[in-house]
Amino acid sequence: MNFKINWDAFGIATSVACAIHCAVLPLILSSLPVFGVELIDNVGFEYLMIAIACAVGAYSLYHGRKKHHHSWLPLALFAGGIILLCMKIVLHKWSYQLWLLLPAVVLISLAHYLNYRLCRGHNHAHTDDCNH
Repeated sequence: MNFKINWDAFGIATSVACAIHCAVLPLILSSLPVFGVELIDNVGFEYLMIAIACAVGAYSLYHGRKKHHHSWLPLALFAGGIILLCMKIVLHKWSYQLWLLLPAVVLISLAHYLNYRLCRGHNHAHTDDCNH
């Protein structure tokens, strides 16, 4: 059995999962402090999510650059998104969280989409090994 993972699709999925976590989870779980459960402002969990997104994205985008399209633009967009996510954590006491989250998710998703398009548009990408 030949199982292959599309790392760009996985990276987009983790970006969307991160956005859902950051935007919806506080709304749904806002009553948990009443019961003594603190999941919303768990900085360790936030850093874990960023580390997972960073590891998956860096692998996916670097592979696409090295093996297929040789463009640094997807990696640059991705790095900008990760920096904004880290700033969101550092500035968590301020009201900038949403203003940093939205462009971060857009940059990270755009980086994966651009990488996907560049890989598929490259002349040897038809060998079906892009992002695998």
